[in-house]
Amino acid sequence: MAVQGSSRVGGLRPLTGEQIRSAFLRFFAERGHEVIPSASLVPEDPTVLLTIAGMLPFKPVFLGQAKPPAPRATSSQKCIRTNDIENVGYTARHHTFFEMLGNFSFGDYFKQEAIQWAWELITEVYGLDQEHLVISIFRDDDEAEVIWRDLVGVNSQRIIRMDEADNFWTSGPTGPCGPCSEIYYDFKPELGNEGIDLDDDTRFIEFYNLVFMQYNRDSKGTLTPLENFNIDTGMGLERMAQILQGVPNNYETDLILPLLQKAAFMADIDYNKLDNKGKISLKVIGDHSRAITQLICDGVTASNLGRGYILRRLIRRVIRHGRLIGISKPFLVDIGQAAIDLMHSAFPQLLVRKEVILNELKREEARFLETLERGEKLLSDILETHPSEITGLQAFELYDTYGFPLELTQEIAQEHDLTVDSSGFDVAMEKQRQRAKAASVSIDLTLQDAIDEVAINLQPTNFQGYEALEQICRVQALVVNGEPASYGKAGDSVEVILDMTPFYGEGGGQIGDNGLLLRDISDLESLSVVIKDVKRISNIFIHRGLIQQGTLQVGDIVHARVDASLRRRAQANHTATHLLQASLKKVLDPSISQAGSLVSFHRLRFDFHSPRASTSNELEQIERLINDWIAESHSLQTQVMKIEEAKEAGAVAMFGEKYGETVRVVDVPGVSMELCGGTHVANTAEIGVFKIVGETGISAGIRRIEAVSGPAVLDYLNERDVVVKALGERFKAQPNEIVERIIALQDELKVTAKSLSAAREELAFAKAAALGNKAKQVGSSLFLVERLDCVEGGALQSAAQDLVDQLGSNAVVVLGGMPNLSDQNKVIFVAAFGSKIVAGGLQAGKFVGEIAKICGGGGGGRPNLAQAGGRNAKALNAALDNAREKLVSALS
Repeated sequence: MAVQGSSRVGGLRPLTGEQIRSAFLRFFAERGHEVIPSASLVPEDPTVLLTIAGMLPFKPVFLGQAKPPAPRATSSQKCIRTNDIENVGYTARHHTFFEMLGNFSFGDYFKQEAIQWAWELITEVYGLDQEHLVISIFRDDDEAEVIWRDLVGVNSQRIIRMDEADNFWTSGPTGPCGPCSEIYYDFKPELGNEGIDLDDDTRFIEFYNLVFMQYNRDSKGTLTPLENFNIDTGMGLERMAQILQGVPNNYETDLILPLLQKAAFMADIDYNKLDNKGKISLKVIGDHSRAITQLICDGVTASNLGRGYILRRLIRRVIRHGRLIGISKPFLVDIGQAAIDLMHSAFPQLLVRKEVILNELKREEARFLETLERGEKLLSDILETHPSEITGLQAFELYDTYGFPLELTQEIAQEHDLTVDSSGFDVAMEKQRQRAKAASVSIDLTLQDAIDEVAINLQPTNFQGYEALEQICRVQALVVNGEPASYGKAGDSVEVILDMTPFYGEGGGQIGDNGLLLRDISDLESLSVVIKDVKRISNIFIHRGLIQQGTLQVGDIVHARVDASLRRRAQANHTATHLLQASLKKVLDPSISQAGSLVSFHRLRFDFHSPRASTSNELEQIERLINDWIAESHSLQTQVMKIEEAKEAGAVAMFGEKYGETVRVVDVPGVSMELCGGTHVANTAEIGVFKIVGETGISAGIRRIEAVSGPAVLDYLNERDVVVKALGERFKAQPNEIVERIIALQDELKVTAKSLSAAREELAFAKAAALGNKAKQVGSSLFLVERLDCVEGGALQSAAQDLVDQLGSNAVVVLGGMPNLSDQNKVIFVAAFGSKIVAGGLQAGKFVGEIAKICGGGGGGRPNLAQAGGRNAKALNAALDNAREKLVSALS
């Protein structure tokens, strides 16, 4: 992110969102802070789904697991939170997407500098009047009060001490923590300094939080001073914009208002003339359109899981609120384009990914219309099985999964004389809110397990595995059976940290190496540790395995040996993955980009962005091209260079991946050049052969190719050969005849199934015809209520309609039965009403639904023909008796 101009713009205080952001970064850059670009919304941290705070990218630094990028840093970090999504649009300052401006110190400056610079920034650069500012501090933080009062000059009446819940920052039960000081803007300073209540959000808005990370809390709750004190601050860009631009809420700042105006234009309405309900819908559209655009830009695609679910939920809320204000046509592409136009100067990647973003929005909007239809089908099924009431959980599923507003479910239920358990819906909604808050509102700096604890003060592991597969190493730390230890014996599960290693640690899609730790290269008796996996915590390699022989303790010198055969397989698959991406760009589209990968010993997997499936012909071209490159024997070249040099040379980076200042470039000359830390073959000829085994879609806009290479191809072909031989024996056919034989059998089955269905229908008609003379007369009407078992629903409907046709337009036929006499949990009812009966006010759908209730079911249909189901066959005869009584009464 570029930082332009001075802290002040032409001597005037910054007013636009872009000026506010630039002034903040410039201010701290002038004070020795390195400007760090915003990290992706998809974090490296597996404990959170999305980047929810400005400090999250620095979490490994605060935990001591990674070196800081600089002693001082500043950033404008894009963030997403959905724990309070129901407040978006209703309050002045709740958002899903927001920018957090921050300055950070990693063991450099501390409380005094952080406070004094914060005050200088907000009063001299942003020009805020001291009369409008109030400071909160932790109740026991006398040091902070002295700095604010004596060094900065804040009126002591406007320094408010707060309890731990408000002004002591923690991120988990254990780990780094410390007091914090918050700066509030007072919109009504004329009310004076007496009885200041910072919870009054009509008067105060908190816009800058200074966290003084100075303690470590252990499992007993004891606080001990950290070796290095850290600073973590956060200023909400949208909140500062509201203050400086003098508008009543964040939505009317230049950061969001253009999106509200765009949506209002598409709905042909005026934001300023709308009632509160209409304004809320526009605010939701404005907020969510920023979020969905940035999420897709960072590689998230809509799905029903994890981040994809969050994206899908936000998109559907945008569509729903668009419809509420009268937008009847698809509009996500237009609002997405408006969001890109608004934000691309701060986030240039939006322009690079524009086509991907707009295509995803278009697909998901179309999919939502299909989802609405599926939701209607689910609602129909619910109406059949729970006729008295739609439960709160069912209403919530319709809302949460299918996008049905509660009001729509209530309206449809009312048409069927049903009620909706709205209180149960509220309970389900509250449970989801609590889950969301628990999952996404905090960043956990708690040490996750024993290996974190022993690794926290260790230096990064020296990886030697590019050059060697065997290495003499020293044991630096040990976890035995899940607990920190200094000693392990035969039979123990261990996690071992070495000072250096030839073992590749899982990363970049490639799994970790397997191998052995030995006392000596030729000595398997005194020590043998079988390593089955190698992970990384930042740059510390964790070797996981089992002590099969001997003992192991911290300080031991061991001989580390990688399984060379498995390494060769991984190398072949990893280089093949690079060739696969290059071939996809040549055959399908040069803009193809990676969405994920897996390189294992036995197979490879490559996920990529594509709006459609690859054809068989295209897959053949891709496979042929890769095998041609293999046969051409290209020698690979690897080089370590600065990231900018690598990009200028044309190296492909995986979008969303975090890279340092220097990177490793793997080049297959004339074919592929990628940033990659994985292991590779020296020459493409070492791969041998490449075979695609499958291409599928894994989510909207994401395709997956699975393949094998090298020795794994022979394994794959052998497995196929076994299957083909078994099928040949089963069908008495040669391999080239098997497909034709199966097609012929399928055709035979189709003919048989049709014949069976026709026979069942004929049987139903025959049984029904015998019932015709049992019709009873009431007045001028005829009615027939009978039991007919062993007939499926479709045939039962046809039989009932045929009987009504025979008996006349003033006739009613109700048939009920068990399709399968061995299944006591399934009952079917069918009602067919003649045209005069319907004209008289009776409806088959409502009638049969009431009868089915007796068997614990429900259903409905058209006024003249309807079907219902039940789950209690024991009540079938009673239900039919009830039908007779009702018809006698109604027809009389």
